Amino acid sequence: MPASARSDGPYLQVDDLRVRFTTEDGVVRAVDGVSFTVERGRTLGIVGESGSGKSVTSLAILGLHDPMRTEISGAIRVGGRDLVGLDDEQIRRLRGRDMAMIFQDPLSALHPFYTVGRQVAEAYRIHHPAAGRAAARRRAVEMLDRVGIPQPDKRYDQYPHEFSGGMRQRVMIAMSLVNDPDLLIADEPTTALDVTVQAQILDLLADLQAEFNSAIILITHDLGVVSQVADDVLVMYGGRAVEHGGVEQVLRRPQHPYTWGLLSSVPSLRGDADADLLPIKGNPPSLINLPAGCAFHPRCRYAGRNGDRSFTDVPELRQVQERGHLVACHLPEDDRKRIYAEEIAQVGVAR
Repeated sequence: MPASARSDGPYLQVDDLRVRFTTEDGVVRAVDGVSFTVERGRTLGIVGESGSGKSVTSLAILGLHDPMRTEISGAIRVGGRDLVGLDDEQIRRLRGRDMAMIFQDPLSALHPFYTVGRQVAEAYRIHHPAAGRAAARRRAVEMLDRVGIPQPDKRYDQYPHEFSGGMRQRVMIAMSLVNDPDLLIADEPTTALDVTVQAQILDLLADLQAEFNSAIILITHDLGVVSQVADDVLVMYGGRAVEHGGVEQVLRRPQHPYTWGLLSSVPSLRGDADADLLPIKGNPPSLINLPAGCAFHPRCRYAGRNGDRSFTDVPELRQVQERGHLVACHLPEDDRKRIYAEEIAQVGVAR
């Protein structure tokens, strides 16, 4: 076990993370003051529309942004060690060993000219330079077998195009876990898979987490996936956190209008089959020119019910009456509960 894994407290702690990109059109505030923690053995689901800052946050944790065009501030502590400010070589030594990532499209992430086994073996040898080719091959075959790839010794010598989408995703998981990292980030790991294979991949991640006691961040737009596997949920909008709490709190007792919109824009098996869905009107904001006040107010049906603060003041993430549940909204908590009970829950969004 890496020395960093023996520290006390959450394995990953992100405090006031801000990520900005300089472009010809202006400064893109991709992540603006996001904070969260992930403990070993727990899964945090990060949800939100495209452009909300989910993937940018994960890439910042792994140190994968171009330092020449990216400004990162705040703190990212992995096993108690702050990663912000470390040079590329220091981050590279941690990446793959202490933390790893499963990318959304394995066909793009895997090199087409090398066998899958060689790619898994090379990921192992980077952090175990003393290991010979034979030892690296044995480790790669072991991992391919562990993630459920049949005849791993034979399939070691096959190329990515010879695998199905689900099998390629299993190869990516094997590559991510070959060095026993304590933090695993999965960015939309089941998006291109059919529901049967999706369930298999989610079950595999749960089994491997139980085996390795790893901390997992699951980035997705699929609230059904989040409800199945996550312990905690972070909802992002316009580069900011708008709701954060346990999965039961956020999905069954949501308090932010944006979370209501996400939940009520997808069908539910428990709701009224004849009830209309309530999609979120409009489009996500430009991260170069965010609206003043609450970034969600141009799309919010409840903006202005509590005066003009929604149009002028950025709401802070505050704890509600239920411990551990944080919401960034100017509406009073009693009003949010009443609106949810009378208008939103009728669509059957509670899961």
